[in-house]
Amino acid sequence: MKLISIVTPCYNEEENVAEVYNQVRNVFSKLSHYEYEHIFIDNASKDKTVEILKGIAGKDKNIKIIVNARNFGQIRSPFYAFLQAKGDAVIPLTCDLQEPTELIFKLITKWEEGFKIIAAVKNKSKESSIMFSLRKAYYNFIKNVAEVELIQNYYGFGLYDRKIVEVLRSVNDPYPYFRGLICEIGFEKAIVEFTQAKRERGLTKNNFFTLYDIAMQGLTSYSKVPLRIATMMGFVISILSILTAVVYFILKFIFWKYFSIGMAPLIIGVFFFSSVQLFFIGLLGEYIGAVYTQVQKRPLVIEKERINFDN
Repeated sequence: MKLISIVTPCYNEEENVAEVYNQVRNVFSKLSHYEYEHIFIDNASKDKTVEILKGIAGKDKNIKIIVNARNFGQIRSPFYAFLQAKGDAVIPLTCDLQEPTELIFKLITKWEEGFKIIAAVKNKSKESSIMFSLRKAYYNFIKNVAEVELIQNYYGFGLYDRKIVEVLRSVNDPYPYFRGLICEIGFEKAIVEFTQAKRERGLTKNNFFTLYDIAMQGLTSYSKVPLRIATMMGFVISILSILTAVVYFILKFIFWKYFSIGMAPLIIGVFFFSSVQLFFIGLLGEYIGAVYTQVQKRPLVIEKERINFDN
């Protein structure tokens, strides 16, 4: 029988891990012609998440656990667990119960039709309408400026054939932008739409800094457009500055006694140019930081322990 790997990253999800486990088990109880493994990777939780998982794993050998030595973030840890999967197909599934496990049936059906990549696209969401709109705007922006064709409203949920997993293993990226890598690989993709549920229990682990990090990672990994905009904007502002200087010189020369330059234009100009410079210096820093991360080649994750894995 074919083996399906479900990969679930978690951090302080004591309220959800048991329910995620039960929902996945119920799905595969109806897929008797498939075997499955459910890999939980815990990012050094401070609550009872690991304790609950160990209790489940002691009764069900389909459950495998990786416990990280520390919190390695929301990018590295899930990708590391994804690469540990042994299944013929791998399905990343978050622990917040916002992704419908019933969609697994449709994902597997599409896979059996021959697709190597089945991307689950969030066409609707029961989360905050403001957040959904902001995310949608970002996906649309990054799709338009990226050098590869990205999938709008797609953040990684889906099904991936073992061949895709092997390709990703060869990438050796210490800080991977998963949704970008999937699109860069190529292969014909199937799209499955779903409505994201509202988180009912626990608090989201995403905050402004993690969302900003992911957003900038996508931008710096797959687009040089901001750097080129900085170059073009610098050229345009230089031309405008010269023209403004010429106009002021002519006006002052003609109306010597009546035309006063004043301090306001100077102050406004200084603050404007300073803000533009700081903005693009920060943007340049993001690109340099991305290069620095790649050069370091640090491991994705250091494991503290793993449970129910074969030696």
